Amino acid sequence: MGRAPQISRESVLAAALRLADEQGLDAVTMHAVAKCLRVTPMALYRHVDDKNALLDGLVEVLLGECPLPPPDVPWDERLTALAAGIRDTARRHPTAFPLLLTRPAVTPAARMARDAVHAALREGGVPDADVARAERLISTAVLGFAVSEATGRFRQHDQSVVDTDFAELLRWLRLALAS
Repeated sequence: MGRAPQISRESVLAAALRLADEQGLDAVTMHAVAKCLRVTPMALYRHVDDKNALLDGLVEVLLGECPLPPPDVPWDERLTALAAGIRDTARRHPTAFPLLLTRPAVTPAARMARDAVHAALREGGVPDADVARAERLISTAVLGFAVSEATGRFRQHDQSVVDTDFAELLRWLRLALAS
């Protein structure tokens, strides 16, 4: 009978996120994650195929921290809630969060956030042919703002100014969708 696993996919991803939070994304390697978990690097391969899968898992964890609003909430309020959730995630994980600007959401769990945005856009009247593009543009704007804030680009401004700027960004996005 084989030995019971000492780790799980969730523990591997949690260790990778802690490592990214503490030392930056460049520190996230299979060896470093294994060391954090006190296992051999080979033990990780039962849970993630390779470093790319590990990074895809981090995207999943980061996006999963953003609560999905219930579908009965009006579409524009869902988009606003998702944007606020992403911003909160960026604040909690400023060194790991930029990963969302460099890697797509490819795991089923990571795609749930994207799919929620797609559903809200469709409900808001965006034609099916334009939904993916609208999501890319909106996501890039919101992620870019969140990364800029979390990594200190706006540190010379009072928090009230940054909050007002974020509200204005969301207003602009609503106007763009209305046109």
